[in-house]
Amino acid sequence: MSAFDLALRGGTVVSGTGRAELDVYVLGERIAALGPRGAPAEARSTLDASGCFVLPGMVDTHVHLMEPGDPSREDFPTGTAAALRQGVTTIVEHTHSWPVTSPERYAEKLAHLAGRSHVDFGLAAHVWPDRDDLEALWHAGVVFFKIFTCSTHGVPGLTGERLAAAFEAIGRFGGSCLVHCEDELLTAGAENVLRELGRDDPGILPEWRSREAELAAVHLVGLLSRASGASVTVAHASSAEVLETIEWHRRHGAPLVAETCPQYLLLWEREVHEHGALRKFTPPARLRSTTDEEAMWAAFNAGAVHHLSTDHAPSTLAQKAAGSIWDVHFGLPGLDTTLPLMLDAALRGRTSLERVVEAYASAPARRYGLRRKGRVAPGFDADLVVVDPRARRVLSDAAVVSKAGWTPYAGREVVGAVTVTVLRGRVVARDGELTEEPRGRHLPGPGAPPR
Repeated sequence: MSAFDLALRGGTVVSGTGRAELDVYVLGERIAALGPRGAPAEARSTLDASGCFVLPGMVDTHVHLMEPGDPSREDFPTGTAAALRQGVTTIVEHTHSWPVTSPERYAEKLAHLAGRSHVDFGLAAHVWPDRDDLEALWHAGVVFFKIFTCSTHGVPGLTGERLAAAFEAIGRFGGSCLVHCEDELLTAGAENVLRELGRDDPGILPEWRSREAELAAVHLVGLLSRASGASVTVAHASSAEVLETIEWHRRHGAPLVAETCPQYLLLWEREVHEHGALRKFTPPARLRSTTDEEAMWAAFNAGAVHHLSTDHAPSTLAQKAAGSIWDVHFGLPGLDTTLPLMLDAALRGRTSLERVVEAYASAPARRYGLRRKGRVAPGFDADLVVVDPRARRVLSDAAVVSKAGWTPYAGREVVGAVTVTVLRGRVVARDGELTEEPRGRHLPGPGAPPR
């Protein structure tokens, strides 16, 4: 046999179902073989992973990088550099500031992004109330459709008949959608009351974007998903009660799954009173007690959460301070910290490395038809992450590469560190430093013609 291009030796390979002491062999851009540690095999380059875990590259399917449009909050080169440094090799991106609503805008965005991404990427489209070319977008190559049930970020919400029509269309051509679930009437009604009272304190957030508004929308989405057969993911499920509601609809036949984010496992509702706009995201943090915290982690570990994402939607500190709590942007930065936080949780025993790999790599890749991503197995893209479980560091604003320049997790000590990231067979990051120019490739969704 001719020599492999790259061998990762001495590590423990982790999948969503287990781990094994295996060497990984790469030929070209794909994994060619796995073999017992130390087995004789020639390779042009060797990477020593002794004492480390070898994971698939993470697949983050809910990312906002703000291009085209105003890139002051984030752009592709910066956001994807943050991702690559911390083990994310594939993203699915959609920006609210320049929504993809037609095949023409999809093509325009792809042209704009040429040579600008450090990671492989797919694009999502937004469903707009007055557009009906969803099937054309699906066959053009979008990975999924983003739908809001309430008007947010300047994107109009779909309710009632329009939501049902969108689901029916998506179900008919076999598409997939990610739905932001907050009830329009409840959020708008709460906003009116709070503004009439003259409230502009940070405590408005959990009252404005209430638990009840999220649950009401999840119930409607579950019912319409079941009726239409549309493949629906509930975005950023914020509480155990939301996850229980999704499970109820699944038991009754809805092709519905839950996505969550680290902020719903780690941040507390009360933090908004101290940090104000730096905790303005929606749905907001829901943890009120250790009982809530334990219930969310138990649900995550039990598989009630189908997959994990960042919902990376950064703003700089200056942007978060440039207006009232009503006016500043929603959203948190997350690409710099999500895998470090989840590794820490696994290495401290709150979850497992297998569960992290399943939720943050394998499951989202399967869900959205990213066929060669999310596994360390022959035939898959050689997207690999080497993790040193002995490392310790304290998360800090100074270490954030995202244009945000800050993190809500600053000051937390985390165990474990990404030491090497490999993208399609090439070492692209080592010890937090990028070693390659952008070489990310566009990934068409499963509705696109074969290429």
